[in-house]
Amino acid sequence: MRKKGGLCMVPRLGHIAFLNVLPLTYALAHGAAEGLDILRASPAQLNGRLEAKGLDVSGVSSITYARHADDLLILPDVCIASDGDVRSVLLVSRVPAEEIGTQRVLLSDQSASSHALLKIILRRSYGAAPAYETRALTPEDPVPDGAAASLFIGDDALELYHHPPDGIRIYDLAYEWKRLTGARMVFGIWAAARSFAAAHPAELAMVHGRIAEAFRRWDEAKDAAIAAVLADGRFTRAQLTAYLGSAVVWHLDAETLAGLRLFYRYAAEDGLIARGGGTDPCEGGDARRRGASCAGAPHPGRLSGRRGGRHCGASDACGD
Repeated sequence: MRKKGGLCMVPRLGHIAFLNVLPLTYALAHGAAEGLDILRASPAQLNGRLEAKGLDVSGVSSITYARHADDLLILPDVCIASDGDVRSVLLVSRVPAEEIGTQRVLLSDQSASSHALLKIILRRSYGAAPAYETRALTPEDPVPDGAAASLFIGDDALELYHHPPDGIRIYDLAYEWKRLTGARMVFGIWAAARSFAAAHPAELAMVHGRIAEAFRRWDEAKDAAIAAVLADGRFTRAQLTAYLGSAVVWHLDAETLAGLRLFYRYAAEDGLIARGGGTDPCEGGDARRRGASCAGAPHPGRLSGRRGGRHCGASDACGD
């Protein structure tokens, strides 16, 4: 929280600077940003700011919650997910995935969840153990010399999906996850700092309400929102209509939570997050009545047993 003019507290909201959250981008540009201090950045940058308590609430990579569950709460109802091809999380490769083996694979420096997802898929589906390197990547040079493949996310990945370079193979990681597990893939969630939730439940409820409403009202805003981003000519209306609300979806329901739990389980089994030592952060409380602070989110230390979503109120900060 930040004081403005010494009079009021302003929640600090991190906003993902990708088209996959266009419903929220449009809402923030049309009144929903009032009374908020907003930072627009990549998921990787927002992860770090929320972890460092430089933000109160933020869209972040789903793996960030698994690594910092003691300090964070997942907001209910909203996420960034896919139930099949997502089109904006891609492995672009010079060779078939079966031939990657121990070759060099580059990872976008904008991502976190997709790093873990790619490692899971290459290990479990293709028996690969590449040498990974994280760095900035561009669609103009998608697989630099010396690398076999690169991981792209966000708008750059969506551009490569629609305009694949000659000689490059494209693997949609949400499709690969669906083929491996049969489950939905959750790439991003909205999380709040536990300390903020405990101290400012009303402000948290306000922020969550604005985020959730932006996605609920997408059908009403869709035509105007898509029209607003067509000017740069990067994507067509048809491409964005097929992408937003279809390839990428935003409802964090029980089935989507099951996919998130499975992602955390595989990540723990593969040594990508810590195992054990925690409890489910969402035990008890009535979020609907008291102002919503977190969903029945899986904790990486307790990945079996519970099913479905239980919610907790901001005022009890999802206490264990």
